[in-house]
Amino acid sequence: MTIKQISVFLENTSGRLAEVTNILGVNGVNLRAITIADTADFGILRLIVDDVHKALATLEEAGFTAKVTEVIGVEVEDKPGGLAHVMEIFEKNKVNIEYLYATLEKKQDKAVVIFRVEDIQLGLKILEENDLKNPGTL
Repeated sequence: MTIKQISVFLENTSGRLAEVTNILGVNGVNLRAITIADTADFGILRLIVDDVHKALATLEEAGFTAKVTEVIGVEVEDKPGGLAHVMEIFEKNKVNIEYLYATLEKKQDKAVVIFRVEDIQLGLKILEENDLKNPGTL
């Protein structure tokens, strides 16, 4: 199962990230994962939230450019080498990883890592074939 991620285009100016997180918080949207990639002029904020439709509507109403993409969540052993194990499986199966980031969630003794892969269906198949847990939703 895939997870819906919201990507928000932000100008790289003081206060824009605070504005997004404030708008979501005031509107009762809870963050499950967050990362930002930036350049000198702009950034792409990636979010996993508890209510995708509400977050998207709230952000668009506030004038932000946002879109939804599909990503995969993977439960990773929370110990040295845990992520390396998953990466080796993806590499062995020639899964191209576009980016990844950790979530704020934790499942017992496992961390949850978000992967954006070139071929989502192949990524899900590899998870299943290798008994890697996919939390489905966060």
